Amino acid sequence: MRSVVCVLALLGLLGSGVKGFVPLGGDGNTHVTITENAVLKKIQEVCKAVAESEGREFKPTGSSPEELLPACLGSATGKVSAAKFHEALNQIYMQNSQVDRDFMSSNPHHFNSEAFAGGRALITQGTASIKANVRKQNFQAARETLGRILHTLQDFYSHSNWVELGNEKPYPNLIKPNLALSNIADVNTPTCSDCASGTCPNPLLPSIISGKKLTSGYMGLISSNKPKGKCSHGGDADLSSTQNPRGGINKDERKAHNADLHIAAVSMATEATLDLLEDIRGAAGNKEYLRLMGIARSAVLCFVIDTTGSMSDDIAEAKRVAYKIIDSKKGTQDEPSEYILVPFNDPSFGPLIRTTDPDVMKAEISKLGAEGGGDIPEMCLSAVQLALTGAPASSQIYVFTDAPAKDTQLEKTIIALIRSTKSTVSYFLTSGRSRRSVSSAGSSPFQLYYDLALASGGQTIKVTKAELPSATEIIVDTSTSALVTILQRARNPGRVESFPFLLDASVSNVTAYITGDVLKFILHSPSGESQSDSNTIGSLAVIQTVGNLRRVQLNSPPKTGLWNLSIESTQAYTIKITAQSAITFIYNFVEEFKGVHPGYAAIDGRPQTGLPAKLLLTVTGQKGAQALKVEEVALVEVSGARVADGVIQEIGGGNYLVTVSTVPEGEFVVMMKGQEKATSSRFQRQSTTQMSLSKVIIKATVSSTLLPGENFRLPFTVVTNGTTGSYSINIRNDRNIPLEYNPILQLVSGVSTESAVTLKTPADTPSGTDITLTIAAEGPGGTDSNYAVLRLSVLAKVTDFTPPLCNVTRVNAVCPSDCASSTWDLSVNITDGNGSGIQDISIQQGSGNFSQETVVEGGVLMVIGLYNASCCSPNVTLSVVDKEGNVGKCSYHDAISGGVSISLSLSLLMCLLLSVLPLL
Repeated sequence: MRSVVCVLALLGLLGSGVKGFVPLGGDGNTHVTITENAVLKKIQEVCKAVAESEGREFKPTGSSPEELLPACLGSATGKVSAAKFHEALNQIYMQNSQVDRDFMSSNPHHFNSEAFAGGRALITQGTASIKANVRKQNFQAARETLGRILHTLQDFYSHSNWVELGNEKPYPNLIKPNLALSNIADVNTPTCSDCASGTCPNPLLPSIISGKKLTSGYMGLISSNKPKGKCSHGGDADLSSTQNPRGGINKDERKAHNADLHIAAVSMATEATLDLLEDIRGAAGNKEYLRLMGIARSAVLCFVIDTTGSMSDDIAEAKRVAYKIIDSKKGTQDEPSEYILVPFNDPSFGPLIRTTDPDVMKAEISKLGAEGGGDIPEMCLSAVQLALTGAPASSQIYVFTDAPAKDTQLEKTIIALIRSTKSTVSYFLTSGRSRRSVSSAGSSPFQLYYDLALASGGQTIKVTKAELPSATEIIVDTSTSALVTILQRARNPGRVESFPFLLDASVSNVTAYITGDVLKFILHSPSGESQSDSNTIGSLAVIQTVGNLRRVQLNSPPKTGLWNLSIESTQAYTIKITAQSAITFIYNFVEEFKGVHPGYAAIDGRPQTGLPAKLLLTVTGQKGAQALKVEEVALVEVSGARVADGVIQEIGGGNYLVTVSTVPEGEFVVMMKGQEKATSSRFQRQSTTQMSLSKVIIKATVSSTLLPGENFRLPFTVVTNGTTGSYSINIRNDRNIPLEYNPILQLVSGVSTESAVTLKTPADTPSGTDITLTIAAEGPGGTDSNYAVLRLSVLAKVTDFTPPLCNVTRVNAVCPSDCASSTWDLSVNITDGNGSGIQDISIQQGSGNFSQETVVEGGVLMVIGLYNASCCSPNVTLSVVDKEGNVGKCSYHDAISGGVSISLSLSLLMCLLLSVLPLL
């Protein structure tokens, strides 16, 4: 998967003689690059509008995402990591490319075989779902849907004859459900002439061109049959292209016979993508649109808190830490972009409270009190499940409890969610005043917490309640927008061992966390200095011991080069070394797929045993990927010594395809080493989430949204290359929606078995609700298992497709040459007729103020609005959104010169001209 690269001029891309409309595996322009160019162009436009509204300049130092992000956020200083920005965008790009795998034979998904109604329905239904998801702040579900529908939208311009008909602009009816599709060739209308060579420049019949009839090529993947006289898609995979009329009309790749058509299709697909993104932006509002695109500070504060009777001290400490982070980091790069709180007790857990407002977080955590409970386990894993599905990917989640888990049946679900989200879960275990005391790492019933923390790259910190305030400093350390892991290892049982690690010039706030009950250690610097654990304030670090945790803060600035940490212990221990740096990486395990447009798709679950592991890896740094060189990528055992090196293939834009031929048999993580080119400083980074291989494979694809009150059937398949026998199937979701499925499948090795799960969505489920569904399969004796994690969206049936009307009724824009001393204003009338009602009115462009009042005139509900701004800010666009997400806009530009540009419905054009003419 190509990740984000700088926004290139379309002319430059097309002039290089590249191909297009194919996924990764083709060269040059792909579906992904068409998408990323449009996405980044729109992001820059929105960032500029937000900067203007906040009275600041938008001046990115370059065109890379790493340079774009701080300019968007308004961060003048400090380190800002672009990792989550890349991660969010990759969610869009990966789903876009996977349409060619998951829906290879679906005509509507590709606008093949004249399936225009079905293709348009996918786009409009998907757009409605995205808007509803964004309203509920379910951004990942929205991104995944966006990637899929953009693929379909882009295919229209390559697979239909829209370009050949002489159109120079995108077809607006594809994204506007209130506009009907028209003039489509019916099944009995011939559309193409025969092309024996298959390379005719334009085989469309003259009658189709002159009549402006819309058609698309028929695709025959398993049969050569097609209606008489119809165009084929074309290409080696299309069997129908061998039947008269032969050839094809697709413009997927730039070839000698279709170069001009291909260029026009790429251009129009890019413009259509921008149009759809603009519609979503109008519905979401600028700031929520940027959050959808991953423009946010990457720190997220997520607490999961036990509220039983013995937890009063812990709750008080969680409040103190939350307040400290909120107050000390406000206005900095490290201010959390989101706050999440999940309380749990017995038998209750939740609800998940999610907010971007620090004052709301303060108020919610202040409401917590300790009550009930006793010497019994709690619903801890259920609460962690809510946090993992509700928090953004790669979040840090902190759990406070003094009791073991009651809901241990969720263990494999939690492991699957940890691996899917790459989030880190850390536990603070305290000794209560009752019998609910914390036992050691090696004994039940708390061992589960140690296992889950290790699997996620987190830690289990065991302290008394009196020691808890010292231990929670780790939360302050890790609440940063540029946190990276340098090294993480675990040993059980412990032994004498040395752990080397590289520190580069970009790192700061380097801290080592060592957990273990009885151990000694020595820290060695690159210059040969050393410091033992008994020297708490030394030349290399400040060492703090609390409970089973040693917190080792290296003195700033740390020396660059190869450090060493020597541990001596016979008991279990873990090591984690973190720092702040903009240099990091993101990755996905992928598999190659064949078909019409072969490529790579992300693996949803554990990679398959017996095959080389492939990763798509993106490296990012403060000055962009071009400033970095990746030298090594390896899979490393966390609890062992094995290192499996990968073969690196650079794709471009900071992206690499890595192949590891022999994968470690146990749990492993990804280790990357490289060099910053300007300084020759070598760096080391490590992923935190542990992964392993499996002989079991689960495949499932989300093909549509769920309707409230209606059953939804999701097919899936399970295959094993291991033991034949009875496999247990366990399916869970985070919304407590009733499920029906077969809990036992009889598998034969090498044979795929089909099954399905039915979700019974309650009738009162709101539109925009996302459901995280985890499907787990476990073999006989529990020796092997795998999982698939899917996000499904609920969308109530949409009946209102008409956007609200926004009418500029008066403009008072007499501005002198000294703009700073004067203001201008305009008045608008906004109505929604018989629609769903006005949901929101926002300033999409402009730095003025908008006030409104609602009146009833002639039985019609109307919003009368007044916009006022400085003459130095002469442009405004107002976005009006109804409750179904339909968007209406009105704009006024260049108030100083009196030039006007209004974006309204045609029915209001005459009224608008009458109101504006006196000003001209």
